[in-house]
Amino acid sequence: MLGRAAHAETMLADYAGLARGSLRIVASQTIASYWLPAKLAAFHERHPQIAVELAIDNTEGAAAQVLSGAAELGFVEGEVDEPALAHWNVGHDPMVLVGREDAGRVDEDWLRAARWIVREQGSGTRSTFEDVLRTRGFDPAQLTVAMTLPSNEAVRTAVEAGAGVAVLSRLVVARALKAGDLVELPLGLPDRAFHALRHKERYRTRAADALTNLVKEQVA
Repeated sequence: MLGRAAHAETMLADYAGLARGSLRIVASQTIASYWLPAKLAAFHERHPQIAVELAIDNTEGAAAQVLSGAAELGFVEGEVDEPALAHWNVGHDPMVLVGREDAGRVDEDWLRAARWIVREQGSGTRSTFEDVLRTRGFDPAQLTVAMTLPSNEAVRTAVEAGAGVAVLSRLVVARALKAGDLVELPLGLPDRAFHALRHKERYRTRAADALTNLVKEQVA
């Protein structure tokens, strides 16, 4: 019901074009905190009369919001397998393994022995890391999980305090690495893709098209 009401409100507001209105979007934590703000600032510069409402959720939750109509656009880190949603690549994100001290060689025995600080289930950061382990023939269930925390910042802070090691976006740990508060460990993780999401059947507002076009310009 809320999704249908928001959809009707969006269609009525869109008659004004880009002169006024609002755009509801949802993004997973890494994107919302580190990747998206500069793009939203550029969007506001071009279209100052469009009010952007940003919600933060993990990948699963963001997909659910776009599916229900609570958000028109989503930006997520994890893979989304939902036939009703269109998704496309909008960027890449280097992932890194970090700890307080250098570990030397990182092999399967080290992976089993380490204390891990991880994000919650449904997080794009966690699912990407677990997918990498499976690809290499390592079962994520063999990890010793010391803490499961609800945000990138909480995970990073716990690692900085010496509670364990973690895999995070380089965007999240860049300053800590530069300051020497964290050390990058040699796991050799691939980049993960950032994806945009929208419902295939719902009305496409001019504001949403303008934002997706701006993102494409900055990626190109």
